[in-house]
Amino acid sequence: MRYIVLMPGHNFKILFDLAIDNYGFVTVEDARRAGIRPQRLAEMAARGALRHEGFGLYRVEPFPEHELDSYRKATLWPHGVTGILSHETALELYGLGDVNPAKIHLTVPKRYRVRHRDVPSHYRLHHEDLDARDITRFEGIPIVTAARALRQAHQAHLRHDLLRQAIEEAKRHGLISRSEYNGLMREFEFDAIVAATR
Repeated sequence: MRYIVLMPGHNFKILFDLAIDNYGFVTVEDARRAGIRPQRLAEMAARGALRHEGFGLYRVEPFPEHELDSYRKATLWPHGVTGILSHETALELYGLGDVNPAKIHLTVPKRYRVRHRDVPSHYRLHHEDLDARDITRFEGIPIVTAARALRQAHQAHLRHDLLRQAIEEAKRHGLISRSEYNGLMREFEFDAIVAATR
């Protein structure tokens, strides 16, 4: 730790290396694990080497912007836990159905607590303890699997036509297996809906 403080530029290199696989972002927890005190991040932000992006979250400057920056930032926003992209946001990123969510949907553990007024207006938080099998990565960003996203969207009462379209596209693109497809169709009672509309 003493070595890090005494070496000019060394902190920035450590943070840059951490940020490379994180879309340019670094959390206070990441820095602390690397031996850099949180106060040091504030000092570096004051000098313009970092940009404060929210509680416990910084962006290394200058770091190339990416079209998925807002999604990675969202998953890092919940302090102390990782948010998982979910619901309609996951469907949108997978390219399933004609969904266009107005907010970024994040799933956090049930135990995670935050005051409602502290949640950015463009985030929609869901509390659910996800099984590890329900979590994967999309371009390095934590996201629920397509099957879990479809179930979440169903529980959130996504329109049946959009949900059915999303299921068909998930099967066509190989994002769900044949058995998952059949199970979801039965679970959502789509066969009954089709029969009722004939």
